[in-house]
Amino acid sequence: MYYIYQSKKKKMNKKFIISLILSIGTISITLSQSLERQFDQLLNQEFPSSGTGASALVIVDGEIIYHKAFGKANLELNVDMSTNNIFEIGSNTKQFTAVAIMMLAEQGKLNLNDTITKYFNDYPTHGHTIKLHHLLSHTSGLASFTSSDEWYENRNNEMTQEEFMNLFKKTPMLFAPGEKYYYSNTGYFLLGMIIEKISEKPYNDYIDENIFKKVGMKNSTFMNKHKIIKNRAMGHDKIKDKFIKSDEMLDSHAYSAGAILSTTYDLYLWNRAIVQNKLISKESKKLAFTNYETSNGKYANYGYGWAINEINGTSTIEHSGGTFGSLSNLIYLPENDVFVVLLSNCVCSSTDFISTKMAAIAINKPYDNSKINKTKISSGFKEEFVGTYKFDNGSTRVITKENNQFFSQLTNRDKTEIYPSGNNTFYYEKNLIKLTFKMDESNNPILLYKNRIYEMLGKKVE
Repeated sequence: MYYIYQSKKKKMNKKFIISLILSIGTISITLSQSLERQFDQLLNQEFPSSGTGASALVIVDGEIIYHKAFGKANLELNVDMSTNNIFEIGSNTKQFTAVAIMMLAEQGKLNLNDTITKYFNDYPTHGHTIKLHHLLSHTSGLASFTSSDEWYENRNNEMTQEEFMNLFKKTPMLFAPGEKYYYSNTGYFLLGMIIEKISEKPYNDYIDENIFKKVGMKNSTFMNKHKIIKNRAMGHDKIKDKFIKSDEMLDSHAYSAGAILSTTYDLYLWNRAIVQNKLISKESKKLAFTNYETSNGKYANYGYGWAINEINGTSTIEHSGGTFGSLSNLIYLPENDVFVVLLSNCVCSSTDFISTKMAAIAINKPYDNSKINKTKISSGFKEEFVGTYKFDNGSTRVITKENNQFFSQLTNRDKTEIYPSGNNTFYYEKNLIKLTFKMDESNNPILLYKNRIYEMLGKKVE
């Protein structure tokens, strides 16, 4: 009897286990379908089939759970977007530059505490000590060349690296190294030149041989206006509700700060290589993902090549990128092992907000879109606040008032309604971006822009 009973019990357990597995599988499929519906709804709304498009990818625990394309890769030729399309990823290039520097450091070929004068002996540091650490974390005090009028006037001129460096190296420093955070393309341009000096290889070749090929990123390359790049998504801008072809940014200008092109799948491979410590050690990765404190007591919200933030209380490692005609966003949530990639071929939709919302959905902490602050304009709001503001990163934002409603508009972007929240503060992008108007010490209007990661100051111009 005992053995018979045991046999029956085993059969019952087996049936139970099978039933449990099937139930879990059903729940998993249902959850996956729910996520897919939510992602589809969001992306179809932002990228209709008749306009410019995007490629989106979401991975959980290393597995792709969502990978789709929307809209057009080329409006002129009426070509639909596909997940194989290649996009300019702009400042997400900085991740690759930072990792290359750390690879060389692990090989003992440089030190993160090296001063930049070790590599550029005549670089004007104005009596300060600027270390590679400062360049990597955007705490060097060096102004960004993209904010200078001189660069903008020369944006279509091919230059050697030395010629380009001479264009910006005499610009006065903004503050002492380590004192503040200030996003600087200049710092990452210099890091690219250091990679070349140490490796004795062109930056593009070093990244291709030591990262792309090692990781298997077969569809990643670099800007080159003289080269045909198969499956490249054409960049667009949008002005007054009309799409136009964007200008091309020169590879010699973007360089190690923003010249890489890639696909959503290749960036998936990149993420797994970093997570699994295939390129740099666990210790180096920790340095890259550290939120560094500045000497003024604030945190940079930036490590080495990655921004440090959170989504509804969950930590994120992320970055955005933009060129003349493309936008990119990469968000990694280490606690959940969730990675979101969104690449777009138009500087017109807020990929930052869209990708943030996708990540929030993926970790089951969605944003409540119904709660947008709408209050009366504060009594202290001045009509002088309406106008054009030039920001310290070189961007321009126009604030207008129409029928007692307020709008914000970046160059080459559609205007967006902003909602007052009292104390001369406005919100938009579902409360993810905050605009605060003030008067400076000279009683001139200024505008403080703050998103989830950083803040910028803009001064009103005529």
